[in-house]
Amino acid sequence: MTIVNPDEFKPVVAILTMSNGPGFFRGNESNFGDIVRTGQEMGFPVYVVTIKDLKLSGEKVKGYTLNADEEWEQQHFPPPQVIYNRIPSREDELRPAVRRKINECLVNPDIRFYNPYFFNKWHLFEWLKQSKSTVHLVPKTRRLRGEASLQKMLERYPCLYLKPESGKAGKGIMMLKYQEDKLLPYRLKVQHHKNSTTYKGANIQRLWARIKSETGASPYIVQQGIELASVDNRPFDLRILLQKTKRGQWGVTGVGARMAGSKSITTHVPRGGSIEDPNKMLTAVFGSEMAPRIMNCVKTTAIVIARQIEKASGYIHGEMSMDLGVDAAGSIWFFEANAKPMKFDEPHIRQRSLERIFHYSQYLADHPTL
Repeated sequence: MTIVNPDEFKPVVAILTMSNGPGFFRGNESNFGDIVRTGQEMGFPVYVVTIKDLKLSGEKVKGYTLNADEEWEQQHFPPPQVIYNRIPSREDELRPAVRRKINECLVNPDIRFYNPYFFNKWHLFEWLKQSKSTVHLVPKTRRLRGEASLQKMLERYPCLYLKPESGKAGKGIMMLKYQEDKLLPYRLKVQHHKNSTTYKGANIQRLWARIKSETGASPYIVQQGIELASVDNRPFDLRILLQKTKRGQWGVTGVGARMAGSKSITTHVPRGGSIEDPNKMLTAVFGSEMAPRIMNCVKTTAIVIARQIEKASGYIHGEMSMDLGVDAAGSIWFFEANAKPMKFDEPHIRQRSLERIFHYSQYLADHPTL
């Protein structure tokens, strides 16, 4: 735990979420509880506030904190100086009232607001293509337009992933393969909760109706499939948590490994994936000499990516999680970044992540003209 300097000014920090839940507010209550407890231990005035209750003019704000019995209770607090944005979903964020309130916060001279918006997958890949330092990390990616362009891409890359632009936790992902030696060479694998269903066809047209019924009106991207390093025939990727430090610089808070479930096309834990030790995974594939080098390269690459995403987005971000893959040759690939990271299950990463929220809040409050 970080040692508290009693003489240091501590800004008032508010965790921003939505109302209308079964309780006082919506969002991950256990996560908010951990954040509030950590902030209090570090000497920060901290509370949860909803979009509805966040009044930017006035002497007090209605918010929520944990009482001595570890139950949420409503109190009145000083207005926040730093707002940590944890709006739970993209749908919430797109509501006009929410957009208005976020924009008010962004232009308010007395408030430092970070992590303003969720990322869109297509934008992420476009941003990374803009820089020489990151363009080589991006698998070939296109927007899903029609069966002809899909066929063309499949001729170049015999394995493709179809992903919703605004998806999360692996939801809605499909895998399309062309296997020349098969009677029905086109194979579409559709991910369900923890299982998947495979559809076969003689040509792309036979599968297009199924693809359209799965995508519906949601915009999708099509991406070159990367053959990830695997252990026991189960591919794995690396989940990196990046946060700004007390000096306002990007740092790697921790790296986890996620291994695909036996019937899953993704490594996401809600889809049947498992949590693994990244060093053990890399050592199993690349040996004890190469593994540490690859791990160092993963960390430095993640920081380069975070800087480019932040620069191209035009907004200040305080944290993001990232999915990076390592292929069999040891090359690193970027798959996804999330502006509102879910909590990491690894205890050492979790504790440091909670403290860094307040390290960076302190930095923001100390640098009001940034």
